[in-house]
Amino acid sequence: MKKLGFILFIIFIPAILFSQEKIDQKRIVAAAKIIDGDTVPYFILSTINITAPMFFVSAADKAKFDRLVRNVKKVYPYAKMAGVKLREYNDILAQAPSDGERRKIMKKAEKEIKDQFGDELKQLTFSQGKILIKLLYRETGSSSYELVQELRGKFVAFFYQTFARLFGYNLKVTYDPLGEDKPIEIIVKMIEKGLI
Repeated sequence: MKKLGFILFIIFIPAILFSQEKIDQKRIVAAAKIIDGDTVPYFILSTINITAPMFFVSAADKAKFDRLVRNVKKVYPYAKMAGVKLREYNDILAQAPSDGERRKIMKKAEKEIKDQFGDELKQLTFSQGKILIKLLYRETGSSSYELVQELRGKFVAFFYQTFARLFGYNLKVTYDPLGEDKPIEIIVKMIEKGLI
């Protein structure tokens, strides 16, 4: 019996040693913290947004949400483009030598945007216009009023705001992704992920 134990011992020792050698070759390096004398590895995981399936109380609520999805999908590309253009023109304006040169650049930019998007933007519905104003704030971090004021001056911004208020718009509106604009934020994130 002792001989059998010794033979098994001799057979398994090399297997154990070789298996240890393979484990040593495949090391995983991880960051670690020492907590109460123990070394605890930790890993930084990417953020995952989880949204629950949407349930609607009535068919009218579902229709309202579907209409919101259509409207956001229509105006979101314009808001994205506005954010890109604003960053582009801010870089150009920062290099302008004088205020006169700045005004020329802004008039050229305004004409370019009107020529490219003017007809399409005129065809937006009232609710699409309101959503666009909110999404502009989301993309730029500034209200439409602040953007006009910064780029065109206080008088023009005041004039645009007064004109917008006559038609029921407010250029000073902000974007609250955790409050009243949460449905819009959910739709935007779904668009960005390619889910809709």
